[in-house]
Amino acid sequence: MRARRIVLAQRPVGLPRQEDFATEVIDLPPLADGQVAVESLYLSVDPYMRNRMGAPAGPGPAQELGAPVAGGVIGRVAESRSDTWAVGDVVLGSYGWQTAAVLPEGAVRAVDVHGLPLTTALGVLGSTGVTGYFGMREVGRPAPGQTVVVSAAAGAVGLVASQVARILGARVIGVAGSEAKCLYLKSQARIASAMDYHGSGFPEALAAQCPDGVDVYFDNVGGFVSRTVRGHLAMGARIVVCGQIAEYNGERPDAEETPIPTLLLHRGATMQGFMVMQYADRAAEARAQLAEWIRQGQLSYEETIADGFDQTVDAFRSLFAGANLGKLLVRVGG
Repeated sequence: MRARRIVLAQRPVGLPRQEDFATEVIDLPPLADGQVAVESLYLSVDPYMRNRMGAPAGPGPAQELGAPVAGGVIGRVAESRSDTWAVGDVVLGSYGWQTAAVLPEGAVRAVDVHGLPLTTALGVLGSTGVTGYFGMREVGRPAPGQTVVVSAAAGAVGLVASQVARILGARVIGVAGSEAKCLYLKSQARIASAMDYHGSGFPEALAAQCPDGVDVYFDNVGGFVSRTVRGHLAMGARIVVCGQIAEYNGERPDAEETPIPTLLLHRGATMQGFMVMQYADRAAEARAQLAEWIRQGQLSYEETIADGFDQTVDAFRSLFAGANLGKLLVRVGG
């Protein structure tokens, strides 16, 4: 059995380029007892992957040079020498950007999407959805009537975080990268307000929407957007640091008008970073609640799907231009 895989050929400088990656064709080894061969159906592409490609890498294990880019995969068992998995079983794995792989039977798990489409296993019911759920509910902890601002609000994590805050009774303001995304956030995600940070009047628009300050800021981006939002923190505000995509490509952060420690001191605010693996033992809880809200019509989700394994690098690069609405996936067989 043969497979194609995309490996990291060199560490990117700035925005990743096609030449930072290489596509290889390999022969997979024959199966040993307790192993399965899995053919990929969908690949996940996520901003955190860029953070792990640097030197030094961000949180989590560094992406190895010459190894397939690590990430979530939905696949189907094509061959099995396992008592756990049969041919045809659909599974979740983390073996990354490969069309197929031979894996130990314990390296994959069953897909449970609560009756929703299969792709949700990598999106709203996957790590991005669980991140938005716990990041807002457990770290942000908005109270009814409080003002919550979410950056990258139309992305995979931000879309869930925004709606969780709304469901909890908060007044939610989303920041996104286009007027079309802002329209979606107001009409489909049903949040109170949304604004395009590219507009020249973004700082003034944010100030007008937050006359009493921002009680919770869910930070997915860093950079200019976060500096602007931090200038409007209410007393006792909470900042949830989830991602810093504006800085993953080595761009110099915007100069701070007020150093962050001073800002936190003056506002009596707290700033807490978190990673979804901190809630790994409660992921099933989040998936069940998110699925229930979807069935009830309280929570919407979106997916942007690129067709074909050869589109993987382009899809990954498009993340940093904000081209996706919701979760970005690659359909391997397209």
